[in-house]
Amino acid sequence: MSADPNQRAQYLDALGIDRYVRRQAAPQPQAEPQPQAEPQRPGAAAIATPERDARWGPLATEVSGCTLCGLSVGRTQTVFGVGNTQAELLVVGEAPGAEEDRQGEPFVGRAGQLLNSMLRAMRSPRETVYIANVLKCRPPGNRDPAPDEVRSCLPYLQRQIDLISPRLMLAVGRIAAQSLLDTDTPIGKLRGAVHRFGTRGTPLVVTYHPAYLLRSPSEKRKSWADLRFVQRELAKLRESPRATAG
Repeated sequence: MSADPNQRAQYLDALGIDRYVRRQAAPQPQAEPQPQAEPQRPGAAAIATPERDARWGPLATEVSGCTLCGLSVGRTQTVFGVGNTQAELLVVGEAPGAEEDRQGEPFVGRAGQLLNSMLRAMRSPRETVYIANVLKCRPPGNRDPAPDEVRSCLPYLQRQIDLISPRLMLAVGRIAAQSLLDTDTPIGKLRGAVHRFGTRGTPLVVTYHPAYLLRSPSEKRKSWADLRFVQRELAKLRESPRATAG
């Protein structure tokens, strides 16, 4: 499927990638473009939080009191997840950082702002997706999660997936992708393919972490290709009935 030029421009602008436009000899003045309405997605208006949704309350309470691994000792609070509990797309990162630990919400700060831009570029703004992490607690010094910490926390994520029943998961970053797929394959080789996660075999796609893209802006074009891939996969998945949430 070829990319629409206007859509391509939106992607590049949202990700902060410079665009080069062929110079015209005598450009004609054009009317200001009018903003287009965001297309409605199934469940996009059904935004809920664990506090409002009886199915989520017991799980959120269990996570907030979890002491299954040593990370519970140093945390300010757990970072359960946020977003649309009926989302088609579930975005999964590695673990909370210092700011996430303070605010109790995943992907805040500069990396969160870039993730928001990526989601808007994909026409799936933050409020229409669900965002969570592999770990619910911050590792000290933002170190990589230990294998036993991942094993302790993944069942919580699986239960969130059972409640959401997303069409597709997007793992952002090497650690998230390798933890979810139980592999040490480099992220470059995991990109561009549909993997499967968990007992439901939920389709999963991999892309770079926004924090990595901030450090390596030249990789943003690869991320743009990943986002287009996500859009195409979601379009195909919508042709089949959606699984019922648990």
